[in-house]
Amino acid sequence: MEAQEEKVYVALGDELQDGYKTLEWTLRRWKSQPISIVILHVTYKLSGKDYVYTPFGKLPASSVSDEKLKILRKYEQEKIDKILSKYIAFCGKVKAEKLNVEKYDEPIHKLILDLISGLHITKLVIGFAFIKSSSWKGETAIGVSFYIHEHKAESCDLFIICGGKEVFLRGENDQRIMEDDKGVMVAKLKDKDSFKFFIEKMFLENRRSPFASSTRKDSSSMQNHWENCVQEIEIYYQKLCSNLDGEEDYEQETGTSQQPSPTEAIMLEINANPNMSLAERIESLRKKISETHERIRLKKKETKANVERHAKAERVICLCERRAQELEVQIKEEAGNRTELNKKLNTQKEQLNEVINDIEESKNRIKSVVELQSELSHKLHLSKMAKSQMEAQLQNEVVKRAEMVREIEVLRRGRDVFQRRIEFCRKKDGIGMAARLSELSCCLREYTDEEIKLATDDFSELFRLKSGSDLSSVYKGRINHVTVAVKVLNQANGLSQEDFQAKVKLISHIRHPHLLAMMGYCSQPSCVVFEYMHNGSLRDILFSTEGKGNRARALWWHDRVRIAAEVCSAMCYLHMARPKSIVHGHLSPSNILLDRNLVAKVSGLGLNQYNYDESQVGWDIRAFGFLTLNLLTGRNWIDKDMLMDKVGLVRVLDDKAGPWPLDLAEGLVGLVLRCLSINNGPNKDLKMVTIMEELEEIRKNGDALVATGAYGCVDGDVIFHFATGL
Repeated sequence: MEAQEEKVYVALGDELQDGYKTLEWTLRRWKSQPISIVILHVTYKLSGKDYVYTPFGKLPASSVSDEKLKILRKYEQEKIDKILSKYIAFCGKVKAEKLNVEKYDEPIHKLILDLISGLHITKLVIGFAFIKSSSWKGETAIGVSFYIHEHKAESCDLFIICGGKEVFLRGENDQRIMEDDKGVMVAKLKDKDSFKFFIEKMFLENRRSPFASSTRKDSSSMQNHWENCVQEIEIYYQKLCSNLDGEEDYEQETGTSQQPSPTEAIMLEINANPNMSLAERIESLRKKISETHERIRLKKKETKANVERHAKAERVICLCERRAQELEVQIKEEAGNRTELNKKLNTQKEQLNEVINDIEESKNRIKSVVELQSELSHKLHLSKMAKSQMEAQLQNEVVKRAEMVREIEVLRRGRDVFQRRIEFCRKKDGIGMAARLSELSCCLREYTDEEIKLATDDFSELFRLKSGSDLSSVYKGRINHVTVAVKVLNQANGLSQEDFQAKVKLISHIRHPHLLAMMGYCSQPSCVVFEYMHNGSLRDILFSTEGKGNRARALWWHDRVRIAAEVCSAMCYLHMARPKSIVHGHLSPSNILLDRNLVAKVSGLGLNQYNYDESQVGWDIRAFGFLTLNLLTGRNWIDKDMLMDKVGLVRVLDDKAGPWPLDLAEGLVGLVLRCLSINNGPNKDLKMVTIMEELEEIRKNGDALVATGAYGCVDGDVIFHFATGL
């Protein structure tokens, strides 16, 4: 049964090479599983405060007209569609689709978490370049990765891909680290140490100092004063930190910064003198904060000046680019005009050459026509002479052809006779081979479990032929270079090992050239080894549609008469068994197997199917009548009108069997009606021996007709005359 495809969502950005690497990792990760890929792409909805990219550089969206903004948006959408189409084509034979999500002012981490919960995503692959391009101000890509990893649903498996390799997120000692599959740190996110923690640490160290013992009496008032100062400093520190860049950029690979953070520098300087009092430390701290605030103000001023210079440079660049584009447009126009003039010149040259060629061709044609006229006159004279000669030769050839047709017809008749004789001899050889195989297999052999498993490739489904019933299965196998059929009995059949072995030995004594021969058995598992019949069952050949392989081969009428006689001989053998007759009870086209030479053998004598009640012999006779009717009509169903008289049966003879001889068809029809008219009980007037004698007579007549080739063809007129003469 084909496994159900699992959806894998892959979030990709506009960087094509990084997207290819992420998709390549995804296809390699699930190459042994059936999946479908959903490419997740985020489109940013432009607002007035956003920037757009134009040929003149990056400009605010509010500075562009609505018409131009619409064109730019269309251009960006076409660019995104091309990128997504390349992503889908990269997936190859794996089913892929795209999911485009519009993003407004909502942070990207919340948008991804909403998609995970809304779409019930169980497999999510995110390219690191996608996170970097989608991160908002004040946050880093690694911070976004940790946020999604910590707040996603438990049912969702998250994979972060950086440069085509999977990276893993790990928190350690208040630090967030990104590592590759070898444990090497790729990036690190430093958590800003709590300023309140350093102040409290300093306060606790001060309480343990000797100076603290002398001021123990007013510790309560100092503690209140301390808590107020700490709260004020913490608030002010957070305000300063908000004016900085947010959090430090993550460090690539294992590299670390040599410079301490501002917080660490302040705390190192305060803790350098442990003998300072609490008030002195607070005063020193406030002084450092004031100095830091002043540096921040200067940095802001410097940044503002840099921004203004950058804006001026961008305006100059825009003007240069605009002028360069104008020159490029003019150059393209000149190149286009020059190309157009060259095309026109080439066209005129070609037309002139064509006129010259036409004139030359016309001269050559006139010359050729003159030469051809004289040549045709000469050929006409020769043709008249040749015509008279050919007419005489044609008359001779007609006579020769008539003689050859007669000879071919004689040879064809001889060939047909030889082919029928060869087929007859082949069938006789097949029957003799079956008899020899039966003699060789008289010694019942017990196979081991290993031999049976080796023969059937451990009961592989590729070797299973069919499920015989709810209690058995049949496998094709090969033992000692001989192809066999292994029938395995399920444990639900209720047979003990003793009963199984006893019944197997009993079946081994029932041998006939047209009964399926047992070659051996195996006690554990309980199975029986039979000879393999290459042409399958009679049902497969009679009722299979054309075009289904070798099983759809047609059985000629003389083959069908022979098969009926072979089945009848096997049934006579069972009914004449002593001390009691054996009733098959399940005679049908499914239980008639054909070997390589189309020799019929009766199967279906299972371990639980013996019936020794002589009063039920009529079952087999009636079943044989239906079997013969199947051979005559090639149908698996019986219409009541067909059973009324012989005329109805003759009209539905199977045309795939070839032209039936009318006398043989009449004899088989009469035999079928007699078999179908019998009740379940025994009939002294009709037994299998009697049926066998009549069938042998019909078969001899059929063999004689095949040998001489003198048999009629059943067409509409012949059937009518035959039917009216019954």
